[in-house]
Amino acid sequence: MRTSVLSVKGKFKQLRHFASAAGCALGLAACASLPGGKTPAPAPRQPLDRLTVVTPDAEHDVLAQLLAGEMALTHNDLEGASAHYTRAMALSRDPKVAQRAVELALAVHDSAGAQRAIDRWQALGAGVADLAQARAELALSTGDTANARAQLERLLGSGDPHAWRRFGRALLGARDPAQAGQLLEALATPERLPADPQAWLAMSELGEKLGRSRYAMQVADAAVARFHSTETYAWAAQMKFKAGDRQGASGLLRQALGRAPGNVHLRLTYASLLSQGGDYQAAARLLDKGPQSAETYALRAGLAAQAHDEKAIARLYGELRRAPAGVRAGSAFLLGQLAEMQDRDGEALGWYDQVGDDDPHAFDADLRSAVILHTQGKVDDAHALLEQLETAYLDQPEELRRAWQADAELYMREGHFLQAAKAYDHALQVLPDEPGLLYGRGLAYAEAGRTDQAVADFHHLLKIKPNDVDASNALGYTLADAGRDLPEAKRLIEVARAAKPHDPAIADSWGWLQYRLGHLDEAARTLRQAWSEAKDADVGVHLGEVLWKLGQRQDARHVFDQVRKIDPRNASLRDTLRRLEP
Repeated sequence: MRTSVLSVKGKFKQLRHFASAAGCALGLAACASLPGGKTPAPAPRQPLDRLTVVTPDAEHDVLAQLLAGEMALTHNDLEGASAHYTRAMALSRDPKVAQRAVELALAVHDSAGAQRAIDRWQALGAGVADLAQARAELALSTGDTANARAQLERLLGSGDPHAWRRFGRALLGARDPAQAGQLLEALATPERLPADPQAWLAMSELGEKLGRSRYAMQVADAAVARFHSTETYAWAAQMKFKAGDRQGASGLLRQALGRAPGNVHLRLTYASLLSQGGDYQAAARLLDKGPQSAETYALRAGLAAQAHDEKAIARLYGELRRAPAGVRAGSAFLLGQLAEMQDRDGEALGWYDQVGDDDPHAFDADLRSAVILHTQGKVDDAHALLEQLETAYLDQPEELRRAWQADAELYMREGHFLQAAKAYDHALQVLPDEPGLLYGRGLAYAEAGRTDQAVADFHHLLKIKPNDVDASNALGYTLADAGRDLPEAKRLIEVARAAKPHDPAIADSWGWLQYRLGHLDEAARTLRQAWSEAKDADVGVHLGEVLWKLGQRQDARHVFDQVRKIDPRNASLRDTLRRLEP
């Protein structure tokens, strides 16, 4: 997020009138002789001929300096923006221009420039609180603790209704957290804080951010004792939980719920703390009772999914479908998710279609819809929807990447590996060298038989993430499957096996490498173990081929039959059978 220095808070406008004369000469270019041989008198000068237009140069044009400063901000050039606003400040009598000059000088740590800008702002009528905050920030920037304290004292005594908020903002932006923390403890004491629980909570949170945990806890506890409000109980409980005091956190929240048993915010906070502590059942019981909101339904769904509680998911889905229209409308995405969990894809599509364009889950709803359409066999519709997303989110890199990645993954499911690789290409143009995308494209190239390109992607990924176990396994398997660089393949897969000794996918790579090395018995033993742990189609195809080569053709055919049941359209099975039984 940009700081306040970078955000445009106001428009600075000046009007200038420009006039230009085209040199309209109304006299005759050549004079004809008049009777009597007299030359006519010159025509009188016109008003425009007498007008002299003065156009200031850019250095002395306040509007030009303001525009240049804003342009520099759009390019994140703070130093350039500060220079332009310093010039504009000298040319303008608008205090807002001087204020912006102060903010920018402080942002680039130009102490002398900030002091000049503060003086100019004062001359133009800056308020007491404004000046005190600016001078405090300048003193904090230069390490002048005594002056910073004096200015913060002046700020708090200014009578400004937002003085404590300004105080917190000044300390939060300090270059030295230790210095800021010292001033916070000295000035923001319970005796001085106003009768506003939000101010107490803000100071407690600031203390936590500045590394003053003891102070933060003391203020939080004092806020509970003074105000007994929902927010103070919830914040103090979170502080205790973070400090490892689960019993204290639970005690506070129980007290709070005793005072306000129907308070949704408290129940959510307590349930969240219980779930973070691993007590999912207690969290679910707490949320099941009492008033419901979109937030309680969402957390309940998360707890049910985490526990793989199908009955709870079905019960929650039915309950949410009967909820008031307002809650239901705000929970369309959640309803779609719950429907998907129960394999009600048609209903899920209907709910996702009800997610509004301004809903924060709008993109995810469309993405899930594309996946469902693809599962239903509506392949063209799925890719068309993703193409719409790729166009609509051109200016949002993360969403654009996810849309291209989803497109690629659907092409992988279809066995269109080169199209998948192209989709990954597009995604990598948005986020170059993103590990997940490189890994996906490497797999696509490997499946398409483009071994050199696959190897290049996996090598590049391992340069970015040298200890990536999945990349090591993928590269090792790709080399083994191609029958090349087998010693390197062995080294890579051994690294992966050491990191994940019980991973069936890595065991499959090891077994296939042993097959390529001619160690059929070792290959069969490893692949049987992997097949027993995870009935993966590719593992089954590999095991079947090894058994076939060992002469155990009946066993091989039995495994191939099982693979057909798992994935009737498995391309690897089809190609393998074509080789074994031409």
